[in-house]
Amino acid sequence: MTDTPATPDSGPAGAGPERVHVPIPLRWGDLDALGHVNNTSMLKLLEEARLRAFWRGDDDGIPLPTAVFDMSVLESGGERATLIARQEIEYLRPVPYSQRPLDVRLWIGAMGGSSADICFEVFSPTGSDEPVLYARATVVVVLVDTASGRPIRWSSAEREAWAPYIGDPIDYRRRSARG
Repeated sequence: MTDTPATPDSGPAGAGPERVHVPIPLRWGDLDALGHVNNTSMLKLLEEARLRAFWRGDDDGIPLPTAVFDMSVLESGGERATLIARQEIEYLRPVPYSQRPLDVRLWIGAMGGSSADICFEVFSPTGSDEPVLYARATVVVVLVDTASGRPIRWSSAEREAWAPYIGDPIDYRRRSARG
């Protein structure tokens, strides 16, 4: 199976922020007894998309403009790390197994001093007759100093790289209050 590289996409004019498209292949182990991707596997798929979109590795070829973190800091015990503060997923349809990678689209729904809301839409594989939106998610990432564990501010280079991808957050459907 070939793995196509992640790509930025400006989309139609006036359609909002640019999106990063990250192809994420499914593994047989992602499925549950019902034959679709298990809800807990979705968190791992989103993690993989986030790492490919924001971290540069030695074997990446041409990195995305959003890939501002260097994987070598993980090996050397770097001074900064990103932590997950919150995750929210809205499952819209079961995700069936496919040998073609899912099309995970990312953008930044909010940018704080040391945090960012990373928004995701998980679609059927690119090239499908009619794109199917399976899930939407938001992951709040916080940048911290590894020595103190305290939040630190995003750099101007990070903010500049991510600026084209900042847009509206996901508007989730809400359950009605129980009476």
